Amino acid sequence: MKAKDLRSLAVEDLQMKDNEMREDLFKLRFKHGIRRLENPAKLSQLKKDIARVRTVIAEKKQNQSA
Repeated sequence: MKAKDLRSLAVEDLQMKDNEMREDLFKLRFKHGIRRLENPAKLSQLKKDIARVRTVIAEKKQNQSA
């Protein structure tokens, strides 16, 4: 997911997306503990996407307060 695409979303949408991604990450970690994943690189990609979403949320909140 590109940061450019994320910047066009509202803060509420970004927070919902963050919650969904964190839930997906939890499920993937759980599956990874039980058995091998088909694509273990998905874990690191999901972590990076979560970081992007959280960065954009922080930027938007900072711009609103300024």
